[in-house]
Amino acid sequence: MNEERNFYTLLVYSENIAGILNQITAVFTRRQVNIESLNVSASSIPGVHKYTITAWCYDDQVVKITNQIEKKIDVIKATYFTDEELFIRETGLYKLSTSIVMQNPDISKTIRHHDAQITEVNPTYIIAMKSGKTEDILSLYKALDAYGCVLQYTRSGRIAVTRSTQEQVSEFLEQREKAR
Repeated sequence: MNEERNFYTLLVYSENIAGILNQITAVFTRRQVNIESLNVSASSIPGVHKYTITAWCYDDQVVKITNQIEKKIDVIKATYFTDEELFIRETGLYKLSTSIVMQNPDISKTIRHHDAQITEVNPTYIIAMKSGKTEDILSLYKALDAYGCVLQYTRSGRIAVTRSTQEQVSEFLEQREKAR
């Protein structure tokens, strides 16, 4: 297989049913595709939850995975996107050594330069937070890590909305309601 893997974001909508997350992740496992990030939250539609899943896979794999997920009884709609088709954000949290930050004013300048916010300061640690694109969050981490001040670091799962004016599932639900 010479084709190249691409990075995809799947948006899956379902009712809030116990066990559906396991069913969705099992589809990836069966296809031996690793999930890079996973975020589950309520959507803008009451009673409907939105799963934002990212993975590196081949074009034919993402089509099969999406189709298999959509066949699940409790799944309302599943679609996949490339980054260009979505508005994407993540959040990074950086726990920094207060003593090192206080000794080096360049660290505070770096935080400001990356448009991050300091959300907590105490004698032991400082918490900085950055929201934005993955590469911006990683860039700040690398810059802070170079100072040797990072005690802990974590990144949230991706959150994404389509560039269309409404949830894609809204149109699907409207059509389904008319068909009844």
